[in-house]
Amino acid sequence: MGTKAAIVTGGSKGIGAAIAERLVRQGTAVMITARKREPLERTAERLRALGGGEVAFQVGHAGSPEDAEACMAATMSAFGSVDILVNNAATSPYHGPVIEVDIPRLDKTIEVNLRGPLLWSQAAWRAHMGRHGGSILNISSIGGQAYTSDNGVYAMTKAGLDFLTRFLAVELAPTVRVNAIAPGLVATEMAEALWNGPNVRVPPMGRVGTPEDIAAAAVYLLGDEAGWVTGQVLDVDGGALICDFERYRRRPKPAVPLPAPEAGA
Repeated sequence: MGTKAAIVTGGSKGIGAAIAERLVRQGTAVMITARKREPLERTAERLRALGGGEVAFQVGHAGSPEDAEACMAATMSAFGSVDILVNNAATSPYHGPVIEVDIPRLDKTIEVNLRGPLLWSQAAWRAHMGRHGGSILNISSIGGQAYTSDNGVYAMTKAGLDFLTRFLAVELAPTVRVNAIAPGLVATEMAEALWNGPNVRVPPMGRVGTPEDIAAAAVYLLGDEAGWVTGQVLDVDGGALICDFERYRRRPKPAVPLPAPEAGA
């Protein structure tokens, strides 16, 4: 990817940090952003030690248009371009029937998971991509493609994100490519209640995913080798959607230890 510059929202841990690491190793300059400074500082220090592309960080909220604009300005100042945008930041503050969700948690989920990617894409388009091109990657979820009990509010925002991906892919072509990855169950801090319980839903591939599994797919979709790929939602789920998502066979927790989230995340 040469001297391109990327922004990764939710980049201090989990999938965002793994994608940022892959990009840095390839020589891309990376701006990571998240709400909390200390995790950003730790992750930026670790990424700089890799010796690849430049690394900077910016504290900001993924649902804030002001923070999106500020991060674009900081990235342009630091690196001179915004060639790649990874809309990774997400939240899931409510678990339960959709019919019972309270307005504050509904609004927060929509703000971060759906409104945020649109705002950051608009800001990237205005700052650089509209004139010079680029690639946008949205991190969705297979939950947006099938019924999952007690997670409908999160899932509906991810279904909306899939459609947003397709609409932006058409509207921004051929200047900017827009794609999405829909992970299955991945061992991250946000999903720990699902992957670290006594009855883990293990997909056909026999294990839950890792952030690195998603990062490997991300660098393909963001890179020049995917130059004729846009408007796609790539499922990276260990085969979970092949089965009945809600009912596929529960297996005992694998004997091989599952990867833990990053220290301090």
